[in-house]
Amino acid sequence: MTIKEAYLHGREHLAAQGSREAAIEAEMLLRFALGVDRAGLYTRWDGPLPPATWSRYRSFLEARGAGRPVHYIVGEREFMGLAFLVDERVMIPRPETEVLVEFAAARLRDRSEPVLADVGTGSGCIAVSLARALPAARIYATDLSAGALEVAAINAARHGAAGRVVLLQGDLLAALPQTARARLDAVVSNPPYVPETLAQELPREIRDFEPPMAIVAPGDGTGFHRRLAAASARWLRPGGLLALEVGAGQAGVVVAEVAASGAYRMWGVERDGAGIGRVVWGVVEK
Repeated sequence: MTIKEAYLHGREHLAAQGSREAAIEAEMLLRFALGVDRAGLYTRWDGPLPPATWSRYRSFLEARGAGRPVHYIVGEREFMGLAFLVDERVMIPRPETEVLVEFAAARLRDRSEPVLADVGTGSGCIAVSLARALPAARIYATDLSAGALEVAAINAARHGAAGRVVLLQGDLLAALPQTARARLDAVVSNPPYVPETLAQELPREIRDFEPPMAIVAPGDGTGFHRRLAAASARWLRPGGLLALEVGAGQAGVVVAEVAASGAYRMWGVERDGAGIGRVVWGVVEK
């Protein structure tokens, strides 16, 4: 069997199993089985596939066919141009969250030594990406999950940010040192926002494999946003920024909560390339 024939087999197998990106996933899994990049795959396109590699590739296809996300199989996900370790301890980073990182980085770029908090850090993709974008920043990264913090620690070390990303276990901002109260330049978060009533409608690879505590929220899905809007005001310095990722259709509700809190003098919505409100932000009173 050639590498091309193995790819075609994998594409057909995944398509038959209901994959919406069968071609992309078949290629990704084949490259992982071979241990090559995309250029390496296609330069060997018509060459033979070793039997051991074929066996490994088939095991990956079977795992994906059973619903396991492809990024858990290969063990990483690209985010903001960086490769992050991911496994079942953390939610897989999504492109939508890059809007949050880019927005926060742009707002903080002129501050000399900004201090931030990334709430619900998961894989650490937000905290580490901001550490790379803001070389003088110090970032507290909190999470309830000890397993998630283990993954975040690996990613911070992988990308040279371990010295500036402080990992803390606790609910929302409760684990932060008291010395940080009223001194943060920003609080950023991608909190859980899928309403409980919609949890069973999620795709199988999300519903059955990714950690529910990182994805599903009580009620209408904006409960964590309300809690963060209230709590962050006590930790942000005058003029500090709150930036929260929201689900499609939630921006209006969350903006209203930020405005109603009375703690913020400005607020608004940052939209993605499709015009969907992805980030709700507020600036505390000076």
